[in-house]
Amino acid sequence: MPFTLATWNINSVRLREPSVLKLLAQEAPDVLCLQECKSPVELIPTEGFAALGYKYMLANGQKGYNGVAILSRLPIKDVGQYDFADLGHARHVAGQLENGVTIHNFYVPAGGDVADRAVNEKFGQKLDYLTEMRDHFHANSPQKSILVGDLNIAPREDDVWSHKQLLKVVSHTPIEVEHLAETQDSGGFVDVTRADIPDGPLYSWWSYRSKDWSVADKGRRLDHVWATGDIAASGHSSRVLRDVRGWEKPSDHAPVFATFDL
Repeated sequence: MPFTLATWNINSVRLREPSVLKLLAQEAPDVLCLQECKSPVELIPTEGFAALGYKYMLANGQKGYNGVAILSRLPIKDVGQYDFADLGHARHVAGQLENGVTIHNFYVPAGGDVADRAVNEKFGQKLDYLTEMRDHFHANSPQKSILVGDLNIAPREDDVWSHKQLLKVVSHTPIEVEHLAETQDSGGFVDVTRADIPDGPLYSWWSYRSKDWSVADKGRRLDHVWATGDIAASGHSSRVLRDVRGWEKPSDHAPVFATFDL
């Protein structure tokens, strides 16, 4: 049975509840993975989601920062959450659908402003988080798994508006790209979005600092949909809903979608 999955850094689920409801009503994904919810689990506004058919929610939250949630129209059971690098942050939650597919929802640390762990603790935390992700998936050899989220790295040259200008900017530095590739390889994950749409920019984030973000189009592809090799070929209909970035009081990220025939 095919199901459609979306991932979206919402930048406060309580502040942007109307946008989440609008997306669910208009696009009706079967599963929506949210990052940067910035809310304790008990304060996430679930009533409106349930009214639209999203009766299931798995979440890992904390007050004011981070936070991830999976909203689902399909039955889904909690299969855990990890605190890689022992940061004490709510950055991961995982659930399993009745068809046996496990969905990992991640919010990888952004890494601060300076791409040097010697002077920027946050950058070191980001690299350590990715290293522990890599080691975890290498040790556990995941199958029938989908990994989504704001991974805070734009890996390819065409995943940023200017490869040369961003080579030393956090999110596109060679060391981050290398760490992300090792994490992807460790679990045998395929970049579903790029397998589906191999060429051209697919930005999912535009800075709030850009007054006319769409015209300037200085975007980055920070939000990803991966799947293990045993199910990756079933993924299709990938898309980035760019227009959502222009909604009222928007997140600085746009949702990324994929459908899986499983």
